[in-house]
Amino acid sequence: MSLVLGVVLVVLLMAASGVLVAAETSLLHIRRAQAEVLADSGTEADDSVDRSDLLDLLDDRVRGLGPLLFVLMALRLSAAGLLAIVVADRVGASWAAVALAGLLVVGFALVDVLPRTMALRTTDRLALRLAPLARALGRVGPLRWIALGLVDLLDRLLPRRLRTGAPSMSEEELLAVADRALASASIDAEEHELIESVIAFGDTLVREVMVPRPDMECAAADLTVAEAIAVAARNGHSRVPVSGDGVDDIVGVVHAKDLMKAHLDGRDTEPVGSLARPPRFVPETKQADDLLREMQADRYHLAIVVDEYGGTAGLVTMEDLLEEVVGEIVDEFDTEEPLVQPLAGGGLRVHGRMPIDELDEMLGGTLPDGDWDTVGGLIFDALGHVPEVGEGVEVAGRRFGVEQVVGRRITRVRISGPGDTE
Repeated sequence: MSLVLGVVLVVLLMAASGVLVAAETSLLHIRRAQAEVLADSGTEADDSVDRSDLLDLLDDRVRGLGPLLFVLMALRLSAAGLLAIVVADRVGASWAAVALAGLLVVGFALVDVLPRTMALRTTDRLALRLAPLARALGRVGPLRWIALGLVDLLDRLLPRRLRTGAPSMSEEELLAVADRALASASIDAEEHELIESVIAFGDTLVREVMVPRPDMECAAADLTVAEAIAVAARNGHSRVPVSGDGVDDIVGVVHAKDLMKAHLDGRDTEPVGSLARPPRFVPETKQADDLLREMQADRYHLAIVVDEYGGTAGLVTMEDLLEEVVGEIVDEFDTEEPLVQPLAGGGLRVHGRMPIDELDEMLGGTLPDGDWDTVGGLIFDALGHVPEVGEGVEVAGRRFGVEQVVGRRITRVRISGPGDTE
């Protein structure tokens, strides 16, 4: 074989290797969800591409790419061996070593770095284009038998813990993807915020979203229908818990529509306990997303939250759960003051029941961790007693001053701005 012909063959072998490197890289780095979108979309200009090949390969990437990797190795070894033989035969063995060193450098740059860089920058397009090639190699009988036989043999040699389990995306990785999508304007700020809320919702406990016990509005079981209607109308609730011997004894939940029906039937003097429906009880440590699915499946909208001792900790509604995902839902009957108000100079005025994680996010993640869920809980823990108006604590370089206390509840707190100590 002439030197020129040998070099041409080596170039062709290395070029084919570069194509397979691009295929390997793109198919290893594309996500299953991304591939499904590509397979279902009709935006690809070349409709002749078989989109099912991509999904078939991703069902088992190790076995799907086995024949491709086997051919890639064969091409590289063949190119190196052919170059060494041709050069040694024509100009001497010492020049064969020089030629192989040159092949190493050029091959690294043009057959490894360049194809991989292109594949990482256009992963979806190359994966879709090159998936049929990888599938075609897998259909070659002898090649498939050898490659998959070796894959299966090596798989048995791996520790058991490495044989099972598909790669998964962590919440941090998913948030990072959302951040990159926002930076590239693929999604807008509202969509990014919704993604963050959905992910955070999976780690939220019921006690973090419930209406706390002091804020519960209950109707005693011996109240008349007319009196219970007044309670519901005063608070704008469509469902009202019914209590027996105190708030720790919730015996039912009465619906406003049942009260209206009883009123229209002339039963205003009937005790409301007779109209109450059986209550639902959930522990305060229940996952909020589990409760939402349970409410959807069992078709109820309000649950009584109980603490570890069986006492009433509060109540939670489907609206409370949905607000954790989509934000505050306000209608024309909502009159409660906002949880946070910006002040001049960078300060904040917040309600004592404002969730501490929301405040921490607003302050840049500077607040300490602890066993409290609200701003009031943070202040109680820091002071060690029920504060009086005017008391305050220094936390993370800011002063948390108590401005209003109702009973033993902290209802308004002023948080100083950066550098503001008043």
